[in-house]
Amino acid sequence: MITVRGDLKVVVACRPVDFRKGVNGLVALVAEALAADPYCGNVFIFRAKRLDRLKLLVWDGTGIIMMTKWLEEGRFVWPAVKDGAIYLSLAQMALLIDGLDWTKTSPKDVKRPVVLR
Repeated sequence: MITVRGDLKVVVACRPVDFRKGVNGLVALVAEALAADPYCGNVFIFRAKRLDRLKLLVWDGTGIIMMTKWLEEGRFVWPAVKDGAIYLSLAQMALLIDGLDWTKTSPKDVKRPVVLR
């Protein structure tokens, strides 16, 4: 289960990965290629060469969860192929996983309220 929290980051690897990789291979990719901690609780999303497949990796506090999704029709909208990763909001992640175009949305900046005294 993905726990929604204020500091949750959704990280999408921009370069396609070998989809034969399992949990251990993807954990190694997070640590090496993305220079991130795979056990921090953030969501890591990987793409295949085929545009209709994704894998999601997240540490839930007790173990690693790996989810795979294949679209029966259509394809996912992915960022340009390059090294590194991009960050998505939770709403953009939901759109991506549903196979919708997440690039048409952007998170709004909300000013933090101030206490008047």
